[in-house]
Amino acid sequence: MRRLCAVVLAIEVVVIGLAVPVAVQVAQIPPAVAGGVWGGLAAAALVLAALQRFAWAYYAGWALQVAFVASGFLVPGLALLGVVFFALWVCGVLLGRRTDALQAQRERAAADSGA
Repeated sequence: MRRLCAVVLAIEVVVIGLAVPVAVQVAQIPPAVAGGVWGGLAAAALVLAALQRFAWAYYAGWALQVAFVASGFLVPGLALLGVVFFALWVCGVLLGRRTDALQAQRERAAADSGA
C-alpha cells in the first residue's frame, strides 16, 4: 500500500508544482502567495512520498489531499485536480491494501508448503 501511495504523491509533486504558474497567470494570485501555498504543498508531497514507510506519513498524506482540494477555493480550476488526486489516493490505498493482503497470503502459503 505504501508503495502505491508514494507513487501517487510523487506524481502529485509535479502537478502541484505546475499549479504555481497557473495560479499566478490565471487567478492573478501574487507569486509569493502561490509559491507559498502550492510550493509548500509540493514540498510536503515530496517529503511524504519519501517517508511512506512510516505510519504517520500515510495519515499526513490524507491531510495533504484535503489541503490540495481546499486550495481549489483559491483557484477553481485546481479544485478538479485536487479531486482527481484525492480519488487516486483512495484508489492507491484500496488497491494497496488488497495487494498487501494477497502478498501476505502467498507468503503464508509458501511458508506452509515449505514447512
